[in-house]
Parts: sequence; C-alpha cells; structure tokens
Amino acid sequence: MASHDLELGVRTRDLVRSFGNRTVLDDISLTIPPGQFVALLGRSGSGKSTLLRALAGLDRDVEGSGTLRVPAKTSVVFQDSRLLPWQRVLSNVLYGQPRSRRQEGRDLLAEVGLTGRDRAWPSELSGGEQQRVALARALVGEPDLLLADEPFGALDALTRIKMHELLRELIARHTPTVLLVTHDVDEAITLAQRVLVLDAGRLTVDLPIDLPAHRDPGEPEFQRYRRTLLTALGVVPAGV
Repeated sequence: MASHDLELGVRTRDLVRSFGNRTVLDDISLTIPPGQFVALLGRSGSGKSTLLRALAGLDRDVEGSGTLRVPAKTSVVFQDSRLLPWQRVLSNVLYGQPRSRRQEGRDLLAEVGLTGRDRAWPSELSGGEQQRVALARALVGEPDLLLADEPFGALDALTRIKMHELLRELIARHTPTVLLVTHDVDEAITLAQRVLVLDAGRLTVDLPIDLPAHRDPGEPEFQRYRRTLLTALGVVPAGV
C-alpha cells in the first residue's frame, strides 16, 4: 500500500507484483524528483500499467519489503476519458471536488480550450475534447503527482500533436510531477525530461532527455535518443 511522502516526488524500492506464477513487477526501485516529467516505455505486457496502478493506489496487492511513497494529492488520466455520461462537462470536471471549486473548474475548461462547454454532455464532444475534459478533471484539485496511462493512445495523429502541446502547457503552468505511460517512443521524447524502459518487469533503461522544451523530431539529437530507445525495446537491432 502506498504511503504519502512530504517531498511530493515518487519513491519505490523493491516492489514486486505477481499474478499467479507470473511476476509482472520484479524488484522495482525508482525515484522521481518533485516536478520531473518521466515517460515509461515498454512492450505490451511489460508491466507499465501495473506499475502506474500501484503508484495510484489502485492495486493493493503489490508486495516486497521496500517502500512505495507518493504524494497524497495524486490524480490519474486513462486512455479512455472515463467521463460520466449522465453528468454535464463541468460536473465531470468537478467530480469528487467541492462545489466551491466551480470557478476553478471553469478556469480549467478555458485552459484546455473548452470555454463555454461546461453545460455540454460528454456525448456531444469529440474524442480529443473528451480527453481535454479528463485533463481538466485531473488538474482541478492541483495534484502533486499526475499519472497518465496512454492518455492519447486512442486519438488520431493530428489530434495527438495538439494534445502534446496542450499537455506541455498545462504541466508548465501547474507543475505536478508526471509519470506518462506510453507505447510511443516519439511521444516520450517529445514530452519527457527522462525516459524509462520497463522490460519483463524490470527497469532496464533510465535515459535523461536533454532537449529544449519545443522539440523537432527531425533534429539529429532527437533521432539519437529515438534510436537508443528503439534498440532497448528490440525494434532496432543493436549496432544498426
């Protein structure tokens, strides 16, 4: 079970999670300083979402003798926006929050480009707009840790590019610590200050990304990071 850390970052040591005879997380030790944006890559079944769920407190069966410390104010964004279809947009943003935060909810809707849509129903929104609402909901409580599980995985390529820019702006404004789970190497390099690779339940790569805030995939340094990560994921043979 996660405990809360006054330092507002993330710290795990020797975490283990098994499903039957299969070990999905194998002695995971990880420290994320406050305010750092980290992306987590890995093949399907590598344990990425399992680790995120453990950090979110959604998996109570994590084992090990080590520590699991996260901030008390933690929020999660999933690939599915998980909006309540019977609630209007502003009510979705404020779900779990006191009604006194209505203005903060409207302000967040403005930040995500949905000014005036507070009375809309989720069914009236596009997929990208629904994810904007999910981001507003995740940030309205000013979390110290934002966990994002492939939040743009179901969006088309052009919408993903717009959402990358939006997320970058929101994180710069609200400054939470971020752990983004993704299958997309370019997305990880575009957004993160640090990229981890999880393979067979173990962290095998911890790569700092030293690039300017606005990154061009065509730049040689971007491509160097890309090749390093694709090699670690087994997509590009080593030495090619």
